[in-house]
Amino acid sequence: MRFYISGRIRLGLALMGSTLTSVVLFATGALSNHDAEFAYLIWNLFLAWIPLLIVLWLERILHRKLWSSWQALAITLLWVGFLPNSFYMITDYVHLQDVQRVDLLSDVVMFTSFIFNGVVLGLLSLHLVHQELLRRLSKRSSALLIGAVLLLCSFAIYIGRDLRWNTWDILANPSGVLVDVSNRVLSPRAHPQVVSTTLSFFVLLASVYTVSWFVGRNLRQQKV
Repeated sequence: MRFYISGRIRLGLALMGSTLTSVVLFATGALSNHDAEFAYLIWNLFLAWIPLLIVLWLERILHRKLWSSWQALAITLLWVGFLPNSFYMITDYVHLQDVQRVDLLSDVVMFTSFIFNGVVLGLLSLHLVHQELLRRLSKRSSALLIGAVLLLCSFAIYIGRDLRWNTWDILANPSGVLVDVSNRVLSPRAHPQVVSTTLSFFVLLASVYTVSWFVGRNLRQQKV
């Protein structure tokens, strides 16, 4: 148990250090270019931290209550609502073409740092939920549920990038979100970008998660 707790602490410190590195890279670029054009990356990375914090909260609830309890279900839905923010950061690469900067390569490094941290935070929260599922369900059922979550995340990335809706809009403007989403779901042929974007990100996220899952399992078995 001591190794487990200390391991989590070390991992948390590493994640915070990597997050700080991203912020430092942003600050360096902002000073070089005399502007804070990409400041939204800091906000996006903050949002990417939320799913992991929610899962840690969920773990505590699941130690005391069944997953079918209203508290656990509500927290799970909250996690599903925020998880796409972690993977959505991959799309931030499109902003590299928005403005002329001093050093494009430095911006690529900065963007990659932010996106790497966002994706790792999302994968880690997904790993923790997967482990909780395996304590209660078969490997097949757990994998199918994780796959369903990744598919929802992929669709949410389309909604966020193409339709410009975000997590907060689900509460602030649920009717608008529902209308746009239902139109795409009921008439996919009229919106071909829905299928191509969703499937592209699903394939990407599923493959990355599968590799990360087996890497993590092998490391646990070797006690590295």
